[in-house]
Amino acid sequence: MLGLGIESTAHTFSCAVMEKKNSTGKILSDVRRIYRPPDGEGIHPREASRHHIDAGPAVLSECLAKAGIDIGNLDIISYAAGPGLGPCLRVGAVVARSLSSYYKIPIYPVNHALGHIELGKLLTGARNPLVLLVSGGHTMLLAFLNKQWRVFGETLDITLGQLLDQFGRSIGFASPCGRDIESLASNTSEYIQLPYSVKGNDVSFSGLLSAAKSVAKKNKNGACFSLQETAFAMMSEAVERALSFTGKKELMVVGGVAANKRLSEMLQDVCKRHGCKFFVVPLKYAGDCGSQICWTGLLESQAKPGAKMKDTFVTQSWRLDSVVVPY
Repeated sequence: MLGLGIESTAHTFSCAVMEKKNSTGKILSDVRRIYRPPDGEGIHPREASRHHIDAGPAVLSECLAKAGIDIGNLDIISYAAGPGLGPCLRVGAVVARSLSSYYKIPIYPVNHALGHIELGKLLTGARNPLVLLVSGGHTMLLAFLNKQWRVFGETLDITLGQLLDQFGRSIGFASPCGRDIESLASNTSEYIQLPYSVKGNDVSFSGLLSAAKSVAKKNKNGACFSLQETAFAMMSEAVERALSFTGKKELMVVGGVAANKRLSEMLQDVCKRHGCKFFVVPLKYAGDCGSQICWTGLLESQAKPGAKMKDTFVTQSWRLDSVVVPY
């Protein structure tokens, strides 16, 4: 079975083709173009959507060419229906609807966060993990029960990805800023005390952000190092408590911030204490990509028919724990 996945929730426009045989999947192509705002600025939804409109035709053509298939060979088309930035989501939805309508191919709206998890499970081999989803749009601890992902902890204000991006932009980086902050943090081991806020199993990063910005005016490297150490320690505490509560023996980290090596080091220590296997999505597929949407659409297609065109939608705030997983 062949599927096309279209991702356009934020700064990335991506198309991917995957093949599903039984319970296994193979990525045949995954092509991306990323909107880059000016240094020190965040994503402007309208500008990002214009980028996606301009990049879309070339990305789709390259994706199909690399996969070696024609659109007519596709069995399904899936697109990211949310959560995300409205203008960006609509671009991907229009492309998917147009292809589906013209070529008479079943269409599947996919939850972007669910896509991160399903692709992570495929690529890591995790079977029943506690999931830490950390990205620009999400910071959640999740476990699966009765056909839904249940939240065992989340951010109370900004996400971990937003913390890194907003701090990075304040010192002159362009979004996404995580890699640049990680690089500066590696230049020192000087820890500066910053606010640490874990409430139950939830986290709050806004006070940490304000304090780190103040520190960065005098000590940029120290601020980067201390910001990472504090934020990741907060996440590690929440993960450790959730592992104890759920009794899970697997931890899987997905989302763009999963690419951070220091975060993985700290979470691996947590897993060792709990006799828990540690999985992290491969770096190439940690960020937003068409493969996560394509694979989830293929999974959904084994349990339900495609959506009617009038039922295709985009929802900027589509919580993962409201999604019933039918497969």
